[in-house]
Amino acid sequence: MAYLFTSESVSEGHPDKVADQISDALLDNFLAFDPDSKVACETLVTTGQVVLAGEVKSNTYLDVQTIARDVINTIGYTKGEYQFSGESCGVISLIHEQSQDINQGVDRAKKEEQGAGDQGMMFGYATKETHNYMPLALDISHKILQVLADLRREGNEISYLRPDAKAQVTIEYSDENVPQRIDTIVVSTQHDDFNNDDALMLAKIKKDIIKILIPRVVAQLPKHIQSLFNSDIQYHINPTGKFVIGGPHGDTGLTGRKIIVDTYGGKGAHGGGAFSGKDPSKVDRSAAYASRHIAKNLVAAGVANEILVQVSYAIGVVEPTSIFVDTYGTAQVDLNDGEIAEKVASIFDMRPFAIEERLKLRNPIYLESAAYGHMGKEPKVITKTFESPYNGKIEKEVELFTWEKLDFVDKVKQEFSLQ
Repeated sequence: MAYLFTSESVSEGHPDKVADQISDALLDNFLAFDPDSKVACETLVTTGQVVLAGEVKSNTYLDVQTIARDVINTIGYTKGEYQFSGESCGVISLIHEQSQDINQGVDRAKKEEQGAGDQGMMFGYATKETHNYMPLALDISHKILQVLADLRREGNEISYLRPDAKAQVTIEYSDENVPQRIDTIVVSTQHDDFNNDDALMLAKIKKDIIKILIPRVVAQLPKHIQSLFNSDIQYHINPTGKFVIGGPHGDTGLTGRKIIVDTYGGKGAHGGGAFSGKDPSKVDRSAAYASRHIAKNLVAAGVANEILVQVSYAIGVVEPTSIFVDTYGTAQVDLNDGEIAEKVASIFDMRPFAIEERLKLRNPIYLESAAYGHMGKEPKVITKTFESPYNGKIEKEVELFTWEKLDFVDKVKQEFSLQ
């Protein structure tokens, strides 16, 4: 029987994502000036206020207020009428030193013997559904909001947009788990006050989303995905009506509240740990990236059409306590899931320090991951500039989204005797 599946995304101006981006900007600055920094930064944003808290062990000192303001301004909160802007908001820092009780379980004389920064389980997922091995509903939801942000910044075709927005896509699947059509698209976008009839305002916003935004999104998709869009799609555009009050003024934002948006949109599984603001010694982040790296390379190599990888750790312990694989019955090799997991353990070193080294995670690469998903983006090399009144100015060339690289496909094929 055919079924429907839904995923959502939120924009960079969503209050929780504002908090995530501030936390990851702080992390990047700590790592830029001291790559050995241990960081767990949390951010709260609300009307006119930013609160920074958390634990840090680092040899550098930062102007955290300026970093937070720069992120807020870059997102687009620059006007007084938003009741939250980078120039005028208050920024309170309650960041303090990391607990020595935790640190003694992580740092070791030999770096390769570094223990996990926490206990827990982490998941990675990949599917052949899209070119980037991500679930389709989530991929389209991200694209809708990225295009919406482009239109907001351009300010030509749609001039009334404000930074806060959400999107949701529902797809109909066949019995064979193949996407058949787009059933429903929901877009809620913050906007300027039109100062006129609300019905006319809603009609204009709906028309602009359907006639301007959606065609741009469709144009970015491959032909076989474009064919899923048709005239029967149900659109719910700003279904609650007026959306002038938004962002941190409309809803308090906290780091780590969008973990499903950050990962697979409800497909696969999630261990519960958030990513943003955490340095890679925290396996909540690094092992989730490593598990995605494994799953993506396995699917790309042809081991299965869909794969979930779970890894688990005990705090302070070097080796993972378990590695689990679920191919959902789509395996293309003559092995059961337990045997596949054994091969995975032999191919990928999942000790925390090995993950950091393999994926180059001790670099300032995290701000770019903090909006529109941590998974599914194209790996690339960029140069980032960091400036501090305490540390001066430095430029660093870094590689983003290393966990998305298909650099283990040949090794996986060899291990699984695939052509």
